Amino acid sequence: MAAFALFTGVASPALAQPATAAPGPAALVREHTTAFPAYTAPHAYGRAVYLFDATTGQELLDKNAGKRMPVASLTKIMTAYVVLREANLDDRVKIKREDVEYAWNNDGTTADLEPGDTLPVRELLYALLLPSGADAAHALARVYGPGVDGFVAKMNATAKSLGLNDTLYVNADGLPTRAGDGYSTARDQARLAAITLRDPVFTEITSTRQHSTGDGRYDWSNTNHMLGLPGAIGVKTGFTNAAGFCLAFAADRHDHRLVGVILGEDDSSRRWDTAGSLLDWAAES
Repeated sequence: MAAFALFTGVASPALAQPATAAPGPAALVREHTTAFPAYTAPHAYGRAVYLFDATTGQELLDKNAGKRMPVASLTKIMTAYVVLREANLDDRVKIKREDVEYAWNNDGTTADLEPGDTLPVRELLYALLLPSGADAAHALARVYGPGVDGFVAKMNATAKSLGLNDTLYVNADGLPTRAGDGYSTARDQARLAAITLRDPVFTEITSTRQHSTGDGRYDWSNTNHMLGLPGAIGVKTGFTNAAGFCLAFAADRHDHRLVGVILGEDDSSRRWDTAGSLLDWAAES
């Protein structure tokens, strides 16, 4: 991954000076041309916050962006990324009782999948990303590992290949485990979101407010409240007691793609306001 020069503060978010990114297999950037925002950033609530311009690679705001933290259901961004690389969207996956019971037994959010139903991978990605179904995550990981452990190994290998060196996954959904949580950073998760948003299928799904399966059996609403904002394209919400309220968000503004992550917010609704204010600030500065 590219290295960037930062001025980091202790009590408040730091604005990053522009730097030139080195090309590589996980490069996110083109030639740097844009000056950093001239106006003072709005207050960034959350234990860690990061915002960057994925079009130029310019870092715009860094508040503890390199701190390793649990990221809850933002984990499912990587789950989707791996599935999109491994699976055919028309593949059909049969839901097993173990997928449903996994979500129930671990207090995970579900897509209310029914054991015995068979759904295309495309529909399961909606189930994964809109209602944040842990049952969908388990089913996809079970099939495309094969086995959940094999799938998690693929997630970690992919993170390493993308240069996400402060990221470790322990499952496909971000739920806490008895052996401990995985971790990532606001910076790593924003980089991953930007990479995954290159896939038009992922972007289409995360930009969808509500989706019904073709057979009418399922209807899912997106947990992301950012989609009413100008140019918004998702990306993912998350929550556990350890992680707090989390949000990966993105928007296309003035021919620039802005991508950010908030981790460890105490107030669920405040993350929407923070993200919206940061996007406005970055777009108008």
